[in-house]
Amino acid sequence: MNPKIDKALNNGSGVLRMVPTFVPRRNGSAGGRLRLHPDDYFALGMPRGAMKERWFTATIPANNGPLAPADEGLSHVALDDTAQDRVLFREVVEEGKAAVVGEPLMKEHGGWPMYSKFFDYNDALFHHLHLSFADAETIGLLGKPEAYYFPPQLNNHPGTFPHTYFGYDMSVTKDEVRERLAMFEKGDNRITELSRAYRLQLGTGWYTPPGVAHAPGSYLTYEPQWNADVNSVHENIVAGEIYPWDMLAESCPPNKQRDMDYIMSLLDWEKNIDPDYRRHYYRPPIVDEQKGPNFTEKWIVYGNEYFSATELTVPPQTTVTVKDAGAYGAIVVQGHGAINGVAAESATMLRFGQMSSDEFFVTYPAATAGVKVENHSLNEPLVMLKHFGPDNAKPDMSNGL
Repeated sequence: MNPKIDKALNNGSGVLRMVPTFVPRRNGSAGGRLRLHPDDYFALGMPRGAMKERWFTATIPANNGPLAPADEGLSHVALDDTAQDRVLFREVVEEGKAAVVGEPLMKEHGGWPMYSKFFDYNDALFHHLHLSFADAETIGLLGKPEAYYFPPQLNNHPGTFPHTYFGYDMSVTKDEVRERLAMFEKGDNRITELSRAYRLQLGTGWYTPPGVAHAPGSYLTYEPQWNADVNSVHENIVAGEIYPWDMLAESCPPNKQRDMDYIMSLLDWEKNIDPDYRRHYYRPPIVDEQKGPNFTEKWIVYGNEYFSATELTVPPQTTVTVKDAGAYGAIVVQGHGAINGVAAESATMLRFGQMSSDEFFVTYPAATAGVKVENHSLNEPLVMLKHFGPDNAKPDMSNGL
């Protein structure tokens, strides 16, 4: 075994310290809520855009164009306190296998199949969809379901549009959507006029299936998702920015990039016009009554077959043991303490490239045996967001609502 990977896996705790991974995006304006130093939002230079995302436990790179390095977005495991010595999380998974992610995920998916991120835009994002698994397979990629949770701890301001558009109104026809998409290079297609927006509520979330058009709102969002980055952008002008046809057709096979029938086929039409969309995909938090009694754990992402997430809250001056059914990534958003003896504290302000003590991956053996979580604060709760693969679903909602 690679000595670095052996060092990561045999630290005695089963808790891997992760290096902060900030990702720039050229489109949109940054929300400034990533707890990054104000001088560092353009740390990679103006052509790369501002830091608008922070990725967690990622084994796939960001689809950021020709200026991006090949490993942009990939997570690293720190092997010392400064993270000068580090190793790719993807390599730890590939070599450690079941000792990292567990036999169920190795058998079914061959590794760690999802990641999460903080998504931080000051304006609404463009109306777009992610491809289904069948459509993504035509270009050699995976489909992309995703979910959203709006953590109060990171939303000191709501941005300019704390609403999200989902799908299209049930009265809208395919011909109307097709007509707006055909306007992509002729002028503002104003396609969200055909959609429906929901005001976002902190401490709640949504699930978005592949094939559903959506324009995420301007709250910072915790976003568990599948290992994919495949899009079709339906809106050509957003907050004054103009998007080219390539954004509409970027995930189409080369011979289909001007085929409007094919582009329309990427929509899961029935889900887009679902009259009960909120009932099917809104996700209020649900307290896990099987956990506790000295702490609270809430399901914040559930009701799908791909991934789940919880919010763990441990009161001040309390130590608890928390067992889970699978490995998970974790980000501490409030308070300080320790996880299996590893120092854990929420970040106040990080410099780009600086190590932190707020992000972890808990291996399958440690998670299933039970993790000791200590809150060292006199006054504040320790709050941690945890994202899981498909082996840790809410018991009565493993395959949807």
